[in-house]
Amino acid sequence: MSSSTTARTARRRTLRIAAAALTAAAGLTLTACSGSDAADAKSAGHPSTSSSAAKSAASGWSGIQSSEGKASPDAHIGTKSVAAGKQSGGAQSARAKTGSPVRTQTLVDGSTAKIYDLGSQRYRAEIVSDGSVVAAMETTGQDADAGLDANGMFVVLTMGGEVHSWMGGEHRGPGTFKLAGGWTAKVTKVGELRYRAQIIGFEGVAATLETNGHDVGVEANGGYIVLSAGGVISAHK
Repeated sequence: MSSSTTARTARRRTLRIAAAALTAAAGLTLTACSGSDAADAKSAGHPSTSSSAAKSAASGWSGIQSSEGKASPDAHIGTKSVAAGKQSGGAQSARAKTGSPVRTQTLVDGSTAKIYDLGSQRYRAEIVSDGSVVAAMETTGQDADAGLDANGMFVVLTMGGEVHSWMGGEHRGPGTFKLAGGWTAKVTKVGELRYRAQIIGFEGVAATLETNGHDVGVEANGGYIVLSAGGVISAHK
C-alpha cells in the first residue's frame, strides 16, 4: 500500500471515530435533556412533592394523612357509631383557599391549626408546621367529629369547630383499656387498617368508634378520644 493510500485510510478512520464521538456526545445531551424534561413534567404533575414535603419529613410530620370525620356520638355520647371517613384529598382544599380561617390555635407540639368554617356545621382544620400545611382534618356536618393521630400527638376537631390536642395516654389494641374521663375502651381488629372500639361507661356501651383506613375521633362529655387506623387509642379530659 502506498503512503498516500495509508494516509487516506487513516483520515477515514479518524473521521469515523470523530463522527462516533459526536453521535455519543449528542446522545448524552439528548438523554440529559430528556431527564430534565421528565423531572419538570413530574414536578408539574405532582406539586405536592415539593419543599413542603421535605419540611414535613424534617419536622417529623411525614406520613401523616388528612382525614375527615364521618359519624360520631353527640356531646352526650349516646349509642351511635363513629365510622372513619375518606381522605380529604390534599392538605389544602379549594374551599379553604376561598376564605380566611375563623381563628388559629397553637397545638401541643408547637404546630398551628387554622380552622375554617365551611358552613352547615362543617369545619376544616389545617395543621401548619414550619410554614407548610402538613395535615388536614374535616368534619362532615352530620353529627361528626374528626380525629387524627399525628405521630403521637392526638387531635380532635369537633363539629362545632373546636380543636383539642394532647400527647400521651395511648394504648395499642386489640385489648381492653382504661381511658381518661372514666371510660373503658374495648378495642378489636376487624380488618386491614380497621379497628373497632366500644366506649364503655357506667351504664354499658355508650358509643362505638370504627376506623376504615383512617383515624376517627369524638368529643365525649367534655373529654376527647382518638382511635387510629393502626389500633392506637388515646383519650384526654
